[in-house]
Amino acid sequence: MIEKHRNELLWRGVFLSLVGAAACSDTGGSDTVTLRFWGMGREGQVVEELIPAFERDNPGIRVEVQQIPWTAAHEKLLTAYVGDATPDVAQLGNTWVPEFVALDALAPLDTLVRTSDVVRLDDYFPGIWDTNVIEEALYGVPWYVDTRVIFYRTDILRRAGYDEPPRTWAEWLEAMRALRAQMGAGRWPILLPTNEWPQPVVLAMQAGSPLLRDGGQFGAFREPQFRQAFAFYVEIFRQNLAPAVASTQISNVYDEFGRGTFAMYITGPWDIGEFRRRLPDSVQGLWATAPMPGPRAGEPGASLAGGASLVVFRDSDHQAAAWKLVEYLSAPEQQRRFYELTGNLPPRRSVWEDPSLSGDRHARAFYEQLQHVVPLPKVPEAEQIAIRITEAVEQAVRGRATIEEALAALDRDVDRMLEKRRWMLAREE
Repeated sequence: MIEKHRNELLWRGVFLSLVGAAACSDTGGSDTVTLRFWGMGREGQVVEELIPAFERDNPGIRVEVQQIPWTAAHEKLLTAYVGDATPDVAQLGNTWVPEFVALDALAPLDTLVRTSDVVRLDDYFPGIWDTNVIEEALYGVPWYVDTRVIFYRTDILRRAGYDEPPRTWAEWLEAMRALRAQMGAGRWPILLPTNEWPQPVVLAMQAGSPLLRDGGQFGAFREPQFRQAFAFYVEIFRQNLAPAVASTQISNVYDEFGRGTFAMYITGPWDIGEFRRRLPDSVQGLWATAPMPGPRAGEPGASLAGGASLVVFRDSDHQAAAWKLVEYLSAPEQQRRFYELTGNLPPRRSVWEDPSLSGDRHARAFYEQLQHVVPLPKVPEAEQIAIRITEAVEQAVRGRATIEEALAALDRDVDRMLEKRRWMLAREE
């Protein structure tokens, strides 16, 4: 505790000195601070539209935006870290935060948030905020969020006797059986692509599985919570309620949903716009969204805490100016504008009061779901582990392994992945 307090005081002193230097630069000197901002995918392009107003309000700061494709972003960030060439501020997928914290690449933000009039912890969805907290320290501020909910055909469910979507696993399984009987050959109650990891991971989280145990050192896949979710997921395929196909085997998911080839699909907020653009007019009034069903009655089903955050790199020479940019992009008015430009959902609950969101019937389920989201385990190997889970599902679904065999193999594989983590943790003791 003494060491932690000493480090915090040191960081606060450094920050205050930087603020003073930035203030002098803004008001009395001719020097201009140049910030490098790295944005990923389309967000890296759209953010440029928000920068001119920031530069007008902060004449001593200039922002250079570099757009990086998501496919190259992870490698480019690691290369920049190795080469001591990281940007000042970046958009970082929240599942990447633990990895860059382990590298000691990110600046802690706790003190800055505590003194900020803009970034207010109580305005953020707790589960989303938690993705940026590693060992009780904050390293990122949520920029936009995503999670998974059910997209479904209201007309098909109604014909099967359901005016409302199911709220529990038991109701969900019962509804899928009724749909199977009503829909006929070549059609399916739900599409669960076997090469996508979020669906089985979400169910495991709902059952209360931590996925990993002992501080993220070992797999927890043979424990009762994960076994329950895994068995439920595999049972959907064994009862012929979902086709055992990968997403690459489906030519166009929107066409198939429009044709009624499947009645339900678990996906994220980006598909609100895609469904509105790609579904035929005849179907536009026949689809809706709903939060994930939960294992037990009266308990909301959890879903995945996803999205991207704004981070400041530890090696930045302009951390005070960088924080100003983070605050600017986090302000409610900029969050609203960013949503208008991208369709990405805001992480701040106050922004959801805007009629463009509160009055959107398809976004409503996401707001409800975001009250109940859980992050992946906060280890650098999290995404690799999630992919390994889909491989275990594939083995069980196709009958190549029993559930017990699949889970035992999954535990062994993940324990091997985490061997280096155990070694590092042991050295710190």
